Amino acid sequence: MQASETKLQKIIEGTQQYIIPLFQRPYSWKKPQWESLWEDVISLYEADNPRPHFMGSIVTMPTAVAPGSVSKYILIDGQQRLTTIFLFLSALRNVANETDAKKLGSEINTKFLVNSYEDRSGYYKLQPTNTDQAIFYQIIDPENNDHQVDINDPKYQSDILECYQFFEKKINQKVSLSELEIVKAKNIICSNLSLVSVVLSHDDDPYLVFESLNARGRPLTQADLIRNYFFMQIDEKKQQTIYARYWQPMQELLGDDLTEFIRHYLTRSGVEVRQNDIYFQIKDKIKEDALAYLKNLSIFSEYYSRLLDPKREPNRDVRKYLHRLNCLELSTIYPFILNCYDDWMKNIITQQEFISIFQIIENFILRRFICNVQTRGLNKIFALLYSQVTKATDLDSGSFVERLKLKLQEQSYPKDLEFRARLVDVKLYGANRSKKCKLILESIEEFYGHKEKVDFEKLSIEHIMPQSLKEEWKKSLGEDWVITHELLKHTLGNLTLTGYNSELSDASFMIKKNLLKESKLELNKYFDSKESWTGEDIEERAAVLADICLQIWSYFGDESTTSKAENPKRSAGESPKMIYFLGKEYPVRSWREVLEVTLNTIADAEPELFANIVRELPRFVSHDNIFRRSGQLRNGIFIEVNLSSHDIKKVCRRAIEIAEISSDEWRVETR
Repeated sequence: MQASETKLQKIIEGTQQYIIPLFQRPYSWKKPQWESLWEDVISLYEADNPRPHFMGSIVTMPTAVAPGSVSKYILIDGQQRLTTIFLFLSALRNVANETDAKKLGSEINTKFLVNSYEDRSGYYKLQPTNTDQAIFYQIIDPENNDHQVDINDPKYQSDILECYQFFEKKINQKVSLSELEIVKAKNIICSNLSLVSVVLSHDDDPYLVFESLNARGRPLTQADLIRNYFFMQIDEKKQQTIYARYWQPMQELLGDDLTEFIRHYLTRSGVEVRQNDIYFQIKDKIKEDALAYLKNLSIFSEYYSRLLDPKREPNRDVRKYLHRLNCLELSTIYPFILNCYDDWMKNIITQQEFISIFQIIENFILRRFICNVQTRGLNKIFALLYSQVTKATDLDSGSFVERLKLKLQEQSYPKDLEFRARLVDVKLYGANRSKKCKLILESIEEFYGHKEKVDFEKLSIEHIMPQSLKEEWKKSLGEDWVITHELLKHTLGNLTLTGYNSELSDASFMIKKNLLKESKLELNKYFDSKESWTGEDIEERAAVLADICLQIWSYFGDESTTSKAENPKRSAGESPKMIYFLGKEYPVRSWREVLEVTLNTIADAEPELFANIVRELPRFVSHDNIFRRSGQLRNGIFIEVNLSSHDIKKVCRRAIEIAEISSDEWRVETR
């Protein structure tokens, strides 16, 4: 058995063929894996000096062939990534052929996809399993009549075809079809992607090797590769002792999180590290003194374990803020926090400064979450943040904490006007939101300064207006109960904390009010003076709680700069004039046009994500004409247009959020 690191080009160039044996399953990678590979390639494409990028390993075994024939290898492991690469290159070739770069398309084809001068048995550089052969050969060699298939036939609708179409679409969207750009993309794939190539001898049993590789369904991780490389650098006589003292405890402490910890540890130096780059990045760093590096890694693994499980932190005050950060569910902050943790443990910063750092990060992340500022880009921000704050020459007038505030102000940090406006109507309850919602409600309760300690772990989030409405609720909400319920049920004004969740359920407001009188929470005293619970009541309470939130997460920047956020008081009753959305301007004359332009633009830009809008906002967007007064979008979808300007703005913001578009990409200018 021989193992070596090699560029992808060496694997696929030359007259050779890889045969996927029958004991392997058909091609099964899906969009998440394609997206990951695409993002890796684009990251290299956009880098000034792209480095080698590790994309895994392949295991092959040469087979006996007649003299002068193409070299053939059984592909024991790695068929998913290698098949994907061939489909990626096929898409790149076809895009080249549709432009003036036909010579380049021919080069990709003859160099990397087929063995041009071989007969049919050796013509294709990859021979898939029987299930995948027909559609794969059709994509690789569409003009060959020997294997013509109808790709529209349902029996040929497969992951293979979807993979090819995915990369074809992505390439067309990314490059402007110039030969220079296609050459660059081709070079990135062939020269910067690398693998560990394991070649078995004829004495090895490929079936047993494959079974051992996949016995537990878990391939070799980056942490496994790193461990092996570490101990190759350490004296053999000391390996067992060092393993038991440093690596094994780290492995037991973090388990499956070990690889991700190493990525965050590397990123803390100021360079964003992608998942598949971990091995190469750390190799460069441990050549000089592997043991010293391992010792430091072990120290930071303890900090990391406390980020994952705050109960491991012995300091009660720090533990509290670690728990709060966990509620934000954003691991991209970890590289920065790891550096600060180390500074605290070395007494470079005080405990109060450390806690202030937690408070600033929480403030920054929570404001951006409420205002729907997308998290894309935060990984780069937090990879660089520590070195920027530590070394900042233009921010040297204050402490680390003050310089941190100044630096984060530059990173789409929402101001009070926008923060308060969005607190009133943002959806707080639901997937990936409930932890943040509970954190907000707990913080409001603590703000009241309750003398008795509240055990929040025993409390859950309660909807005052229930998630499912009985007839009594519909009548009390009025004629527009559908709109009120859809837009306000998950908002701040309708949510509270209680230990009576099961008793309250979908009961009437008066029953809930009487039960909540038994609550010791200050949050629930608000309902004592209420005789009904309508949309107006919900928005009124939201405004009260929003004012409290402004005090809890007060703005730490300069409010003097004009905010782009819409002032709800000013815009009420005004007519819209222009929409600024996704970098373009759209003149409009009515709020109905605002709704139509917004939804049409999303449908055109993100058709797949638009399907999520239809699913999550069925009371406003539907395939069927079920509305009181309907309009129709360019894609045929019906929308409810019998809405107030106030509600249209809410629907637009909710749709933008579902489509994963940042709120600062959408703005309405009024007359």
